Amino acid sequence: MTMIARAEPDADPSAALTPLETVILDRLVPDCGNRGAAPNTLQLYMTKPARLGGYLARNSDPPPGNTVLWRGWRRLIDIQIGADFQHCRTYG
Repeated sequence: MTMIARAEPDADPSAALTPLETVILDRLVPDCGNRGAAPNTLQLYMTKPARLGGYLARNSDPPPGNTVLWRGWRRLIDIQIGADFQHCRTYG
């Protein structure tokens, strides 16, 4: 996914993310401070999980690498599992 975001930064985020993942990222990570990425692009949505993994997204920082993205994806998956579990407890 890192390479897809670098090759096609303006692609639609649905190329790499599910709708639930984009909703969770929108609620957890603000759009500000994402290195000038255009709204609703793959570049913006690849920076958000990197920020969950510890990436600071400062203007002088290089693009997020695989390690920080991996940490962010692990956190995002845990959050998604918790959201699914809460949904099952509420409606199940």
